[in-house]
Amino acid sequence: MKRLALFISGTGGNALNLLRACREGRVPGLPVLGLASTGSAGGLARLEAEGLATAVVVRTDFDSDEAFSEACYREAEAAGAEIICLCGWLKKLAVPPRWAGRILNIHPGLLPRYGGPGMYGMRVHRAVLEAGEVESGATAHLVDGEYDHGRILDQMRVPVLRGDTPEDLQRRVYAAEMELFPRALAAFLDKQA
Repeated sequence: MKRLALFISGTGGNALNLLRACREGRVPGLPVLGLASTGSAGGLARLEAEGLATAVVVRTDFDSDEAFSEACYREAEAAGAEIICLCGWLKKLAVPPRWAGRILNIHPGLLPRYGGPGMYGMRVHRAVLEAGEVESGATAHLVDGEYDHGRILDQMRVPVLRGDTPEDLQRRVYAAEMELFPRALAAFLDKQA
């Protein structure tokens, strides 16, 4: 069973979802660390309450994305993690060769559209609505060092409904993320076995 590090920047909803999916046997992984990019991430307390070890690595403590990324990887490696799952992670990670193909992300849009620097959270949903799209969704993908760029592993589509607000769309996309990320991670881990 692969050991997982769950990286968060906010409330940790996706991380908790993956943690529970692993514990329920729906994902063949063992979470060993929750790592936050800020000490104020609400998900820290939620993960700790579930008995998961946590750590904090703050981007402003480092001079470069590479130095920050290395500090994050050191924490993951010290915990024995073999796979990293970005669960609402908002910081740029430089991906060294030793981690290539072993970092997964969940994005609240249908990549390759509505991704890239600055495209996260409500910004994605606003952009989808402003463009008049008829559907949105979530994407699970590998991380390759460019924002929202790596190989797509799986997607789930949701309709954009007439009269939707960004908040309405966000709720449906978030529900899709809750289903998609465990499914994509389980399929990914099955191929690693």
